[in-house]
Amino acid sequence: MPQKSVKDLFIDELKDIYDAEHRLTKALPKLAKTASSHALTRVFEDHLDETEGQIARLEEIFKIVGATPKRKSCKAMIGLLEEGKELMEEDSLEHIKDLGLIAGAQKVEHYEIATYGCLRTWAEMMDEPKAAKLLQQTLDEEAAADEKLTEVAKGIQPEAIDDEDEEMMATAGPARRRSSSKASR
Repeated sequence: MPQKSVKDLFIDELKDIYDAEHRLTKALPKLAKTASSHALTRVFEDHLDETEGQIARLEEIFKIVGATPKRKSCKAMIGLLEEGKELMEEDSLEHIKDLGLIAGAQKVEHYEIATYGCLRTWAEMMDEPKAAKLLQQTLDEEAAADEKLTEVAKGIQPEAIDDEDEEMMATAGPARRRSSSKASR
């Protein structure tokens, strides 16, 4: 549908992110189940609860601007979730996989942050302060989720490096292990 006004663009993007959030409610439990880190599992589970609240908030925003809550297929989220699915299916070391899941989740968060930031600004332009406030609340939650993912990654990274070193030593032949031992002396 061609956008002839800021409101048309706003509603179109609202439908897009509404679809994206619904898709996330399906993906987050799978991510939580795949994660090996308890902290990462918790972030995914907590964000599922937030996402459900964000969907309710979006429905309220639709009403505020006089539109019916409706989904428009979010191609960006489809692509990001497909990348995440590939990561979940890879045969990686636990902590390496967790870091990959975090990277995928942060790509999603950054997409959402960009979208909610635009929507909030447009709501302000349309003189819809209640919608702008609700969008800012979601924007704050998305930024906090991104920060939590960063903190979890910082905790996992040393373990991932240890796993990688152990894997390298386990797959190296006896001569390689001896030369590695000599080099570390």
